[in-house]
Amino acid sequence: MDLDFLPSPLEDRPGLMVRDPFGYSDVTLIVPPPLVPLLAMFDGEQSEDELREAIYRMTNDLRSGEIMNHLKEALERAGFLEGPVLEQMKEARQRAFAESPVRQAAHAGSAYPEEGGMLRAWMEQQGLETGEAAEEVLGIAAPHVSPEGGWGCYREAYRLLGRGAADRVFVILGTSHYGEPEKFGLTRKDFVTPFGTARTERALVERLAAKAPRASKLEDYCHAVEHSIEFQILFLQALYGAEVRILPVLAGPFARSLYQGGMPEDDEGVREFLDALGELNATEGRRLCWVLGVDMAHMGRRYGDPMQAEAKRGEMEEVEERDKARIGKLEAGQAEEFWELVKPNHDDLKWCGSAPFYTFLKAVPEARGRLRLYEQWNIDPQSVVSFAAMEFRRAA
Repeated sequence: MDLDFLPSPLEDRPGLMVRDPFGYSDVTLIVPPPLVPLLAMFDGEQSEDELREAIYRMTNDLRSGEIMNHLKEALERAGFLEGPVLEQMKEARQRAFAESPVRQAAHAGSAYPEEGGMLRAWMEQQGLETGEAAEEVLGIAAPHVSPEGGWGCYREAYRLLGRGAADRVFVILGTSHYGEPEKFGLTRKDFVTPFGTARTERALVERLAAKAPRASKLEDYCHAVEHSIEFQILFLQALYGAEVRILPVLAGPFARSLYQGGMPEDDEGVREFLDALGELNATEGRRLCWVLGVDMAHMGRRYGDPMQAEAKRGEMEEVEERDKARIGKLEAGQAEEFWELVKPNHDDLKWCGSAPFYTFLKAVPEARGRLRLYEQWNIDPQSVVSFAAMEFRRAA
């Protein structure tokens, strides 16, 4: 159930694209349209005889057994079925990440150029630059959507930091798309990109893990595949050099609050982590600069909605109004009021950045925000993601 299922992007190969976001498998399969309904039968409850009969009813082909075996073997070899093959892949990838001295770039060559010179030219072509004033900026919120869709907000957010931020430690709070609920993913590893190696402040990582052991997941494998922090590091390195200092933190969803009520800190582990991060803010002060790698609403067919979403049109106009109501609470530093807008209908706007935003507001209560740019982008013809560039400063 952790697999990604998306419409095939290839016109000459229609069907359902299946891939593994965790990277345990590097295979991508496209299941032809007639076979897509059969995937639901691989649920551990139905027999091979039932699957074979279903194929025969669909095709009237006496070779239904061969079709079944081909489909089953393809899924199993790819690591898309629970069982020994997947477990071996999973164990190997997790062991390799745990043993690696660094976190290697996961999205170079796909989301951005994999050669340093080309990457720098690509960013310069988009007009990335720092501004003049920086000292009073407490932090920023930037997208983690693919740069091709979010360049405007990326530019605006990182321009806010200014040249004076180079000596600070950047606390990067990123969405953990695949992480455990009520958990925060930590790693001691330095992050390698085509620009070079960003240095993780290991002493700060250890402090958080020691103060909040129940909610901390140290050497969380999600760091190996997650893009929400990787993209921010690229922009920081482009502005301040390869060896920029970072504290990378992945925030998993606050599912207990969304589905059972109450506030995220009603979970003792979450409360411990928020307190530990707040203590870090209090003791380290202006040495820290906060960077939130967050997107907002996810609407349309890709995300399970019946509507065909089009940016800034139709129902997405109402989504913008609701987004900006939440942004207003972020600007005012009102964590609880923000979360009360997130909770209804288990967050039907599907803000993947809600947990990092809430974590930031609770850990840095003096933060007051300002929206600098809001955008919506059609990630495909039927689905839209919204995101923003925000700056945060200390309340007077």
